[in-house]
Amino acid sequence: MTDADLKKVLDEARDAMKKAIEHFEYELSKIRAGRASAAMLDGLEVEVYGARTPLQQVGNITTPDARSILIQPWDHSVLKDIEKAILVANIGLTPQSDGKIIRLNIPPMTEERRKELVKQSKNEAENCRVSLRMVRKESNEKIKKLQKDGLPEDSAKKGETDVQNITNDYNGKVDKHLEVKEKEIMTV
Repeated sequence: MTDADLKKVLDEARDAMKKAIEHFEYELSKIRAGRASAAMLDGLEVEVYGARTPLQQVGNITTPDARSILIQPWDHSVLKDIEKAILVANIGLTPQSDGKIIRLNIPPMTEERRKELVKQSKNEAENCRVSLRMVRKESNEKIKKLQKDGLPEDSAKKGETDVQNITNDYNGKVDKHLEVKEKEIMTV
């Protein structure tokens, strides 16, 4: 076994941890912080033409200001279906339609709701940290296997130290993202 095999393990760990951080960022983007965001409607499906279709494929979603989301369906006949999907999704928003567009007004958040969202953000951060620890564990197991297959012990120890350093870096990124999101949520 060579140092090239070890480098491959470290690169795989880095890539897996990067993906965990990207997923964490995506999950945080779905947590509304009092500001309108099209991401708040991600995953919402509408029953149109006999099939469940993602809302983004049924109309144009825009955020004209910090407190509202506009949905402009490409086919006005699906307006009622979109309204129904939003109500059924129970995302805390009530659709208002004028026959051509649907407006979703984002209500100001209460202190209690802000604390719930901070808790939800911390939960997502912990899920990400668990993913990072799993990647670290798998990488260390691969390094031990490489050592059994002939990788020198000092290279294996250095590899494990490198994996820990990578893990620490990515845990720092989780902390930074969480700190920014908490500040965003708690800012009135």
